[in-house]
Amino acid sequence: MSQKPSIPQGTRDFTPLEMARRRYIFSTVERIFREFGFQQIETPSLENLSTLTGKYGDEGDTLLFKVLNSGDFLKKAPDILLEEKNSNRLIPHIADRGLRYDLTVPFARYVVMHQNEITFPFKRYQIQPVWRADRPQKGRYREFYQCDVDIVGSDSLIYEAELLCIYDRVFAAFNLPVQIRINNRKILEGIANQCGFKESFRSFTVIIDKLDKIGADKVKEELAALGGDANAAMLLLEKGALDKNYLSSLKERMHDVTGLKGLAELEEMLHYLSSYHAINEVVFDGTLARGLNYYTGTIYEVVASNVQMGSIGGGGRYDDLTGIFGLKGVSGVGISFGADRIYDVLLESDLFPDTVANSTQLLICPMEDSALGKAFEYAMQCRMAGISSEVYPQAAKLKKQLTYANNNQIAYAAILGEQELAAGKVALKNLQSGEQEIVDIESVIKKIKA
Repeated sequence: MSQKPSIPQGTRDFTPLEMARRRYIFSTVERIFREFGFQQIETPSLENLSTLTGKYGDEGDTLLFKVLNSGDFLKKAPDILLEEKNSNRLIPHIADRGLRYDLTVPFARYVVMHQNEITFPFKRYQIQPVWRADRPQKGRYREFYQCDVDIVGSDSLIYEAELLCIYDRVFAAFNLPVQIRINNRKILEGIANQCGFKESFRSFTVIIDKLDKIGADKVKEELAALGGDANAAMLLLEKGALDKNYLSSLKERMHDVTGLKGLAELEEMLHYLSSYHAINEVVFDGTLARGLNYYTGTIYEVVASNVQMGSIGGGGRYDDLTGIFGLKGVSGVGISFGADRIYDVLLESDLFPDTVANSTQLLICPMEDSALGKAFEYAMQCRMAGISSEVYPQAAKLKKQLTYANNNQIAYAAILGEQELAAGKVALKNLQSGEQEIVDIESVIKKIKA
């Protein structure tokens, strides 16, 4: 009995139309990355577990895909651990590699390994898949693409301003209204210090990061359990316009030195942005924590304004990440675009351009077997001129050939029958308007290119 084919849960196949739409997303993002001077790199799908473990918090560690060692991976595993059936203790003995969880930690590893080849500040972008052993649901997959830009080797806040502009420009290019949320990890730390959560800061941020999932009352309850002043913290953890007036009012209520430093950083960022007029809504969100442990300054998150979906972008400043790999004093800041969620939002909002799927521009339709050679010749002429072209592979009824063209959203058909072949011309048919004219192949090329 034959096996029914399937793919792992949380992964997907992509049709030609879906791939065309994905290329539209990647090419739009890449174009704007390049406008800001970023260069592309790639890193391996597999990283050493020692590189990945401990960089994403306790929850992140549980979502890492571990890859079993080659060969008899149980051979060197201690018998006592096999008997215990404790996977956490057994993993170091049977798996030393994992699939990358994001692109930022591998990038930090890349910077340390290639530090003598890099000119700092180093501005890189990366568009590659990542993997997380999460529960699949709408907008959340186990294999998905991230589009990242990062700058390392400078602590200048002008880069924070640039990254906000990149978010705004990309989503404006998609005609997708979004809300760009900004916070600063130092402000969170200042609130924690001021409200009695200094010793439990990590737990404090984990709870704050769950606000959208569990609601304000539950967050207060969990904060109170940590022993600090939950009510005072919630009054400071609020949203407002990212402008001087709002930051000044927050500064009056902030008494912690670290928190005031975070507010000063946001004010400097606003100074650089004073000449830029954002198309999308930009807000300060005091509750934004971005759960990952490596952020140390500005934090970003982007959500679609008109579609129910989780964040479709996020990032921040990470001063200490390369230090984990032995390179001290190299500050970095970066943002990521969740390409798969962006795809879902654009699809639901009907924002993909109609032209996205039009990969083949011209189908040459041979009506006689004797026309196949000339059809091939004409197709190559068009291809050399930069027009994507196909030849229908056999003489067939015109209806069948035009059905193929319509199903593949091909804009033009060049019909090559006995009369056209004798005259050295084709019948060029616009498959959208229905207009048809007898022309030579040079005119076909000029018309389609125009």
